[in-house]
This record gives sequence, C-alpha cells and structure tokens, in this order.
Amino acid sequence: MHHALFFHGETLHLLPSGALFWPARKTLAVSDLHLGKSERLARRGGTLLPPYETQATLEKLDRDLDHTGAETVICLGDSFDDLAAAEGIEEAARLWLIRLMAGKDWTWITGNHDPGPIEIGGSHRAELKLRPFTFRHIAEPQDRAEISGHYHPKASLAGQSKPCFLADAARLILPAYGLYTGGLRSHDTTLTTLMAKDALAILTGPRVLAIPMPR
Repeated sequence: MHHALFFHGETLHLLPSGALFWPARKTLAVSDLHLGKSERLARRGGTLLPPYETQATLEKLDRDLDHTGAETVICLGDSFDDLAAAEGIEEAARLWLIRLMAGKDWTWITGNHDPGPIEIGGSHRAELKLRPFTFRHIAEPQDRAEISGHYHPKASLAGQSKPCFLADAARLILPAYGLYTGGLRSHDTTLTTLMAKDALAILTGPRVLAIPMPR
C-alpha cells in the first residue's frame, strides 16, 4: 500500500515505511535514518536505547529496496547520528549497508548531524537537483518543487500520533525513517509557518492515510 502524490508533474509513491519512491526514475528517497543513535547516546552518557535500532532500520531499508527495485537512492541527511557513529558502525551493519549500496547510484545529502563525508562509498552533496525536484535536508521557505526531511513530522488522528509526510504545492517533507528518532508535531509553529494552509499530512503505518495537516 502507498499514497500516490501528484507533485509538480510527477507521481510519487509515499510508502508506509516513510520512504518516498519515484517510479519514473526508479528512485527511493529516505530521510533521517540516524544510524548509530543508541551508540551515540551511550557514548555521551544519555538515555540508553535498545541496541538494535541500526539493524531494524537497515531491515526496513532492505525491504523497501527489494519491494521497489530502486536503482537510485537519496538519503536526505542525518543518515548517521553523528560522524563518530558513522565511523564506529558495527562491522556487520557496515557490510550490510555496503551490500545495499552495491550497483546503485547512492547519494548522501549532508545533514546537521552528519555534516561531512563518510568513508562508506556513494556521493556526498549539500543538495541534489533531479528535475523537477531539489532534494535537500532542511526546507528553504522560498523554494518550490522541494523534497526534504529534518523535522521528523508527526500528526495525530483519533488520539494516536504517527510519523507523517507533509505536502503542499511547494514542498514535500519526509518523516524520519530511523527508529527512536522522535518527532515534531504538525501543529508546531515551525511547521505551520512553513506549510501552506491547505497542506496534507500523510500518516505512515499499515494504513497510509492522507488528512488535512493538523494545526
């Protein structure tokens, strides 16, 4: 199941996992994987999280790549929880990621958590333009046809909060793809200021559901 979004002349599939698939370009986009978050928190003396979040996130990515047959992958920033997490990723996870990347055109967009190249292959860019879209980490309010991440948007329906895509005529914001990433409620001033009044929230989960963006 997915939600088909017609956006600037292209049909995009918004997947239950929080990934975006662009069928015409065989391109999968994901944002805010935050791989290594549990390790980073433990390293800095923060709240301890279950240590399997990297594995669970890679399992989800593996399924989406297999299901879509994507040949191009764009990671929209904050793919690792910090640069030390990228360097310290467990060997099994590193090899798994390298296997997923094999044979694919893979781009890492720079995020605020991972503000530099990682030694794991792929290309590294501040943003990526694939007509008609610009892929970047943080939305630029004056831009259009923009696909970004960063905010980890969430919206509530019937008292239940879920990660969601936010979409209006100008931009599409992806939810966080990684586990234990938290989120920003759609009614937060940051998002209500950024998104148009007729924006949609597309809730992820077993049933992908589009609703007016809660404000």
